[in-house]
Amino acid sequence: MNIVIIGSGFAGLMAALGASRLRHEKGVSPDELAITVVSPAPETVIRPRLYERNPEQMVAPLTELFAATDINYHQGSVETIDSVASAITVVAADGTSATLAYDRLVLAAGSDGFTPPIPGLAEFGFAATQMAEAVALDRHLHALAQKPASTARNTVVVGGAGFTGLEVATELPGRLREIMGEDADIRVIIVDRSEHVAPAMGTDPRPFIEERLRTLGVETRLNVGIGALDENGVTLGNGERIETATVIWSAGMRASPLTAQLPAERDNLGRVIVERDLRVPGRSQIFATGDTAKARTDTAGNYAAMSCQHARRLGAFAGHNAAADLLGEPTLPYDQPVYVTCLDLGPDNAIFTRGWDSKVEITGAQAKAVKKEINEVWIYPPNAERTAAYEHVLAARTIDF
Repeated sequence: MNIVIIGSGFAGLMAALGASRLRHEKGVSPDELAITVVSPAPETVIRPRLYERNPEQMVAPLTELFAATDINYHQGSVETIDSVASAITVVAADGTSATLAYDRLVLAAGSDGFTPPIPGLAEFGFAATQMAEAVALDRHLHALAQKPASTARNTVVVGGAGFTGLEVATELPGRLREIMGEDADIRVIIVDRSEHVAPAMGTDPRPFIEERLRTLGVETRLNVGIGALDENGVTLGNGERIETATVIWSAGMRASPLTAQLPAERDNLGRVIVERDLRVPGRSQIFATGDTAKARTDTAGNYAAMSCQHARRLGAFAGHNAAADLLGEPTLPYDQPVYVTCLDLGPDNAIFTRGWDSKVEITGAQAKAVKKEINEVWIYPPNAERTAAYEHVLAARTIDF
């Protein structure tokens, strides 16, 4: 018997550990039940930190952890999923391909940033949702210091006033002054079609967020979108022209295009609408998890968000259920009734909220300390010792923030 897991991000890693843990508990050997992770590299990119300095360092290697937990690894990118033949095609970096058969498949291929057809965005825009994008942006920001001072050089436009856009925008003033000098006249502008910043977070956190933006000198242009980009700036939908050499797009994510290869209903973000145990309807051998799954979190009608907070727990359930299904054990209905957010708001500030209505619990330096703990400790993979890995998965299924 074998389980193949597509992806080594938060959901894929936790799926592998969840399956390994159940296998160990039931006294099943790796020869009887093989677990194989497939991804371009044996690592987890810590995507929630890609807005920070030195994004190339936001990677956690997994080779030792996989070895310690008897998890196999196959390097490459999945090109096709044949749900009838129960096999996937994997293409290596050198272009060679291999076919891997599976008894159970866990799709944990994650998501990508959504780039709308705004004229000039693909040619002149930047992003920080993937490692390569974040590194390219970081190099661009450092290269600005070699250019003559000008309004365009010193101005950054961030497209999107949601969670990612706010974390990017509030990090930039300090980051740019480190690069260009403390006396540089830095200007950061957030543009969004919404009426308010952080529209998904509701009204409770809004006054604090707005005050932080004012304190940092971050400007906003709301109720308007970016109409077009060129090499010298952007034109907004209302005709306003902003001279800038840096436009960072942060508005929206879409599930991996691999979800389109499954004969299942998807939502407007490309996520497969899964059953309670994360199984793909009509394909009992396949489970979807993380950003590829639209999964109900509770009995109140809430669904998992595209976030590492949900991906980790989704992954643990998917891996457990894939193994349980093969071992004749009952699968578990996914649930995640606790929902919190911790929004970074600059070098010394953050805001922590609880619940789907985002009730503010902690702000300021205390919330920043929580954010630092989340970013630098909680979301990283466990160490390579087998026992620690199993305990980590158990915690992921029961933790109450």
